[in-house]
Amino acid sequence: MFSALLLFISSLAIILVGCHIFTNGVEWLGKRLGVSDGVVGSIFAGVGTALPETMIPLMAIFFTGTDVGQEIGQGAIIGAPFMLATLSLPLAGMGVLVYTRMGKRSIHLNLDTRQLDMELRLFLLAFSVGLAAAMVESHLVHQIVAAFLVLLYIYYVRRTMMDEGADHDEEIPPLFFARTSERPPFFLIYAQIVFSLIAIVGGAHLFVGAVEEIAIWAGVSALILSLLITPVATELPEKMNSLIWLYRGKDQMAIGNITGAMVFQATFPVVIGLLGTPWQLDQRVTMAGGFSIIATAVLLLILRLKGGLKTIHLLLGALLYALYAYMLIR
Repeated sequence: MFSALLLFISSLAIILVGCHIFTNGVEWLGKRLGVSDGVVGSIFAGVGTALPETMIPLMAIFFTGTDVGQEIGQGAIIGAPFMLATLSLPLAGMGVLVYTRMGKRSIHLNLDTRQLDMELRLFLLAFSVGLAAAMVESHLVHQIVAAFLVLLYIYYVRRTMMDEGADHDEEIPPLFFARTSERPPFFLIYAQIVFSLIAIVGGAHLFVGAVEEIAIWAGVSALILSLLITPVATELPEKMNSLIWLYRGKDQMAIGNITGAMVFQATFPVVIGLLGTPWQLDQRVTMAGGFSIIATAVLLLILRLKGGLKTIHLLLGALLYALYAYMLIR
């Protein structure tokens, strides 16, 4: 148990350092390419930091070859969006409150409401269709839905890349791999991003191993592990990146990192489940997906009615997480 706790702390430190290096790298990539904060947060960071949780269902489904592996894979596929909607966004809201109390920033969020509206809508569409496909036993239908989800994500990337939001004119810290350069070359930027992703994925892998050891010691089932525990670890990159950006007042990057990851998690990992498993979901897994949809729909409704989101609105999803955790453990 002591070794598991030591591994837990060490892997968390690796993830934190990796995220700090990653955010610096993608900011420089965005500045050199002249793209908007939405592209950097939602696409570059959203996809990059979604790698750890995407690897878990991929490995569990295609490389274990067992029913337990499929159970863990399906739980991780549905658990990741659930964590993003009900835990990551509330943690971002709590981060804003803490930083405001520290006098480091304003409590008001500066967000691109049009981009946020699109991401929430696309998540609801993609994830609802993916969950609905579990009610049909036809593998052909699953293949058609998988193709639709891939095309939907391509559409999302194209729309986001066409956005002409604010580009990176503000001062950013020097690239870690080129401290003395005022205009670091692309190969060093890419090298830093790859290095940081390796650290993040490796740290997340160690973190999951530590959490699994602790969960086994505590007698937690594989399904609860894949729905409530493993996604907490694998969603750490999004949480840490967002907290770093919120501290620096880059709200669109911070929230876009989470909502962009939600769109990704509602498409490609679900495609893995549709093509690699019978995609007949346990009632507890379906319930987690339903809670994700409710949390996102509430945010979208508030966004439409109020014309924006306040920090307090980001905290609402935590109520659903607490309710679901209580119901699942019961």
